[in-house]
Amino acid sequence: MIDTIQHVIDALSVGSLYALVALGIGLLFGILRLVNFAHGDFITAGAYALIVPSTDVTARLFIGSWAPVLMIPTVCAVVAVLALLTEWSIYRPLRTANALTLMIASFSVSYLLQNVMLLVYGSRGKSVDLWSSLDRQIALGSLRLPVLQLITIAVTLSLMAVLTLFLKYTRYGVQMRAAAVDFRMAQYLGVRGNAVIALAFGISGVLAAVVSMLFLAHSGALSPTFGVGIGLLGFVAVVIGGLGSLVGAVIGGFLLGFIETFLQVYLPADLRSFQDAFAYGAVILILLIRPMGLIRSRALVERV
Repeated sequence: MIDTIQHVIDALSVGSLYALVALGIGLLFGILRLVNFAHGDFITAGAYALIVPSTDVTARLFIGSWAPVLMIPTVCAVVAVLALLTEWSIYRPLRTANALTLMIASFSVSYLLQNVMLLVYGSRGKSVDLWSSLDRQIALGSLRLPVLQLITIAVTLSLMAVLTLFLKYTRYGVQMRAAAVDFRMAQYLGVRGNAVIALAFGISGVLAAVVSMLFLAHSGALSPTFGVGIGLLGFVAVVIGGLGSLVGAVIGGFLLGFIETFLQVYLPADLRSFQDAFAYGAVILILLIRPMGLIRSRALVERV
């Protein structure tokens, strides 16, 4: 029983990161129908913002050495500004383009950011000691609760609650929901399209920054493709949950976390090297049963 509880906590921690990534991707897709493949590179940029440019294997912290009350808002601001700059310079001129053009543009932004970070920070992977004090565990009888995992789960739930309240009860939140249903009609009714889309990119950047700090604290290793893998998994979570549904994106993220964790635990040792194949096989099975995802977006169905 204790082992099962431990595995559930591990799955919740992993799923929390996937859910935050999926929220950032799903938020933009809901309004622009844009699959932002550069979201993983926003995560990488947030992690690199913490350190001083160096070719050393062990990175020197800069912003990461500040007190959390200063560090966290600064990294969030850096990534949010980066997201806003890409929206203003690249995605805004292409807003009337078709979905394929936008997708190609997002790939281009991704490769551009990767190469900029490669140029500035070098290609060598770096070891980063961020929040090592959170590696301790809380003992509850035979149960060991890693502090970093508990913080990851708590931060994710808090951000989801704040985002839910924002979308439901604030003026701009209501406008964002209206734009997600029918962007052009929302504009006819007085919604300022540029402001709503810029706000969505800013929120997406903040979510990416939070993921970058939590993920770096978990992994301790940083490279120019640091966020690409988790960004792809976030996109998979969005597809599982249902394109256009933020609730579905969150559910998909947690479900993917549970699938990965329990496969790692219960697969026979000689099959664990094929863990990813089993995980994506489970994803395919889910989509065969629910092609539109676990939660179908009414707005997306109507547009289709």
